[in-house]
Amino acid sequence: MQIETVFYILLSALAALAITLFQYFYNTKKGGRLYGLLSFFRFIAVFGLLLLLVNPKFYSNNYSLEKANLIVLVDNSASIVQGDSVKAVEVINTVKNSIKALEDKFKVKTYSFGAYLKDSVPLLFREKNTNITKALASLNEIYANTNTAVVLLSDGNQTVGEDYEFYGKRQGFPIYPLVLGDSTTYEDVRIGQLNANKYAFIKNKFPLEIHLSYDGLGTVSSQLQVFSNGKQIYKEGVALSRVSNSKIISVNIDADKVGLQQIKVVASSFPNEKNTENNQMALTVEVLDEKINVAIISDILHPDIGVLKKAIASNEQRSVRLFSSSAALSSLEDMELFVLYQPTSAFENVYRFAKQKQANIFTVLGAHSDLGFMNRVQNNYLFETGYPVQDIFAVSDPSFSKFDISDFNIEGFPPLESNVGAFSPMGTQDILLEMYIKGERQDSPLLSVTEDNNSIHMLLSGENIWKWRLQSFKRDSNFKNFDDFIGKLILYLSSSKNKSRLMLEYESMYESGNKAKIKASFFDETYSFVSNAALQLKVFQKSSSTKQEMPMLLQGRHYEADLSDVVPGSYSFTVSEKNEGISRSGSFTIMDFDLEKQFLSSNYEKLQRLANNSKGELFFPEDITDLIEILRTDQSYSPIQKSKQIVVSLIDVKIILLVIVLALVIEWILRKYNGLT
Repeated sequence: MQIETVFYILLSALAALAITLFQYFYNTKKGGRLYGLLSFFRFIAVFGLLLLLVNPKFYSNNYSLEKANLIVLVDNSASIVQGDSVKAVEVINTVKNSIKALEDKFKVKTYSFGAYLKDSVPLLFREKNTNITKALASLNEIYANTNTAVVLLSDGNQTVGEDYEFYGKRQGFPIYPLVLGDSTTYEDVRIGQLNANKYAFIKNKFPLEIHLSYDGLGTVSSQLQVFSNGKQIYKEGVALSRVSNSKIISVNIDADKVGLQQIKVVASSFPNEKNTENNQMALTVEVLDEKINVAIISDILHPDIGVLKKAIASNEQRSVRLFSSSAALSSLEDMELFVLYQPTSAFENVYRFAKQKQANIFTVLGAHSDLGFMNRVQNNYLFETGYPVQDIFAVSDPSFSKFDISDFNIEGFPPLESNVGAFSPMGTQDILLEMYIKGERQDSPLLSVTEDNNSIHMLLSGENIWKWRLQSFKRDSNFKNFDDFIGKLILYLSSSKNKSRLMLEYESMYESGNKAKIKASFFDETYSFVSNAALQLKVFQKSSSTKQEMPMLLQGRHYEADLSDVVPGSYSFTVSEKNEGISRSGSFTIMDFDLEKQFLSSNYEKLQRLANNSKGELFFPEDITDLIEILRTDQSYSPIQKSKQIVVSLIDVKIILLVIVLALVIEWILRKYNGLT
């Protein structure tokens, strides 16, 4: 407490004493025990009030010991138990027990991971994918700006995600990998990758790219065979050696029948090859008899054009061509869907042609659009003109029900630019994205759709969506979030000619069933989403004629059935609405392929580079004692004593106010009791 504060407290006491003496003893001969008691309570009340005005502060220090964090990160994927599973479990348990000796120095926390980080779930080693980078990145967020060390128990074999070796340089704390699994390198021929388009078109050839590699010191020969729907269509002998240890083989395959074409590639094993699981790989190509032709028409050069083309063409079912507004109308005859980018009066012939074809139109407006022309050429929206170019932000509208956009994550997306202000729909519109300007929600939407008897008109009221695709990549390390969203817009615009009240969304091929899901949307006669439909899914396995039946559960704005427990094979299915008898069918294949079985040896060399890049150190199971000793003796992880000063103002102490009130009340009661005024 400062000297100045002490002085004011003493001054307050003297002032309270003076006031009390003046009121009870000045110019009066009365005294006695009663007046002494009354003066005491008056002094307490006055002194308390003056003390609150001074409001002295009291200081105290709290001391605490802050320990460093020690994270035990355990690989819970199936590859851990591919070799000696008993030994792997013993090593993990030994590490956990040994680290208990460090609890006086560290705050110990255990996590497990497969494709994602999980909070210490039971170690069953059944995860279908391994993403070491994702797990480390999650820890980096949780323990940012803290003194932390990570002990990584893994075989180093990653199946999905960014290469963790290079991520180590961005890790905020050291990583100490401890190698699980067999570190012996075995001779092995394996098919590392198959590349093919997801879709092909009837009576065409589609390319298949096969990546074949060899790990070993000798020379081996392997017979490579390609099968299509069980029939051998290609065969080649391949020689591999230590020097020439990988080859890429390209094969052109005929798409001769509409439907799913199952491709299987097999590389023959050599004598005593230990791992033959990775000698074969399969994929499915869907053969189509038609392709959707999309025209993007623009008179300006803008990065949005390239982004739209890439996003739309990311699905091989669509063909995208670029035109200017002056293109010959005969060149647009085969186009089924028109994307009109920032139209001006030069687009008049294009609009008339699209109306005559009764084609669906996706219009993108921006600073170069002619809104006066838009008011003349179409009757779906009426635009007000004269607004300045400004930033507009997007927020998803949860009430949209034409199709499911719940997977589209727009969080953190930069604003678009536009001079589009208020506008009014001439009919009924459905809003996908709401428009916000300077934090205020606008009456006009950013992305909306209107329908008439002949066609659908979709309107995006802003330019620079290329920034959205870039942000999608920065956040997710891929363009999938953005491209899937644009794909759903195009799918809706292209499929609306044959409207169905029951819409299905599924893949033609799933890997090992761990992500197999079928989604459905059901609409009433006015094409409004029905949230209480009774949708039933029937799944038929083609090889055994077995049948499974399950209800589809409501998930937000769509229904969903999880097929993760379905065994690999080819299936057909039917989704039906029991009350109205509407149904749709399809087919899919679950591949019998497990990435985790492709590895027999641990990748300790990559784990070593991860340790080096993060300033950690690599250990093997026999070095557990050394690991514990390094963590125990490293002074950078010593507990830190921290002090926290607590400041309490007297005015915050409620009991002072209670004492003042109590003193005044007692004084008043005594005065009244003794007949004093």
